[in-house]
Amino acid sequence: MKPTLLILAAGMGSRYGGLKQLDGVGPNNEAIIEYSIFDAIRAGFGRVVFVIRKDIEDVFKEKIGNQFADKIKVDYVFQELDTPIEGITEWPHREKPWGTAHAMLVAQDTINEPFAVINADDYYGVSAYRDMAKFLTEDCNGENHAMAGYVLDNTLSDHGEVNRGVCEMNNENLLVDVVERLKIRKNDQGIPEYLENDQRFPIRNGSLVSMNFWGFHPAIFEEIRKEFVLFVEENKDHPRAEFFIPLFVNKFIKNGKIKVHVLPCEDNWYGVTYREDKEMVQKAFGKLIANGVYEKNLW
Repeated sequence: MKPTLLILAAGMGSRYGGLKQLDGVGPNNEAIIEYSIFDAIRAGFGRVVFVIRKDIEDVFKEKIGNQFADKIKVDYVFQELDTPIEGITEWPHREKPWGTAHAMLVAQDTINEPFAVINADDYYGVSAYRDMAKFLTEDCNGENHAMAGYVLDNTLSDHGEVNRGVCEMNNENLLVDVVERLKIRKNDQGIPEYLENDQRFPIRNGSLVSMNFWGFHPAIFEEIRKEFVLFVEENKDHPRAEFFIPLFVNKFIKNGKIKVHVLPCEDNWYGVTYREDKEMVQKAFGKLIANGVYEKNLW
């Protein structure tokens, strides 16, 4: 069975100032998400599942989803503040969505095969999809999962702070720790720092980070659901708390429930966290096209 690609596209785009999932960066106004789907198709993925919001459904399908109906199977699930989750009968007040792990969880009833998870607004590179598809097809099971790893310095924005899952691996390239560090930026000496409790702390140069490109067996869903129910109860008085994918991954690897194989990525990562990032990403795709990685007319 071919693996599925789960694309998290329900983000509000508050820092970017609009629906960055749909913003064009290619020569024919192609969005980053289109290059992701193109790479997934040629790597051997058999289906795409989009996590979106109801209020962007029509424009999203018109701009993105309807293009691929004849190329790969496409399905949709919806992430709202109160999307039904078994075990939660009353939702606390919220000021923002529940985060990436909740976005992933809303697809529980839709996916029954090994799958990858990506952000809609990140470009991960050709080799990342190839390596992930190979892992999901040959090595993925209820115990063994995967993550594409990127060098932190290659994932920072020149235009503002970013959040990254900072990773540590053992000598077998298994993930032993991943911690979501917030508001990362380089200091005046060029050293990446994150913010915690109103203080800044350095991050080791060369650290690998998660850019939210994960590979999972569907057995993980039930364990995530249990963790999310606990998270909601523990954070009922914290309306901005988010349930990130690294939160449950870190807990599961430390208690021995899962192993996560880190797949080092050979390609550069590009993203548009801020609107000012767009020009740089457009130039990057221009170079990729000039080097023959993509045709000028993608489809």
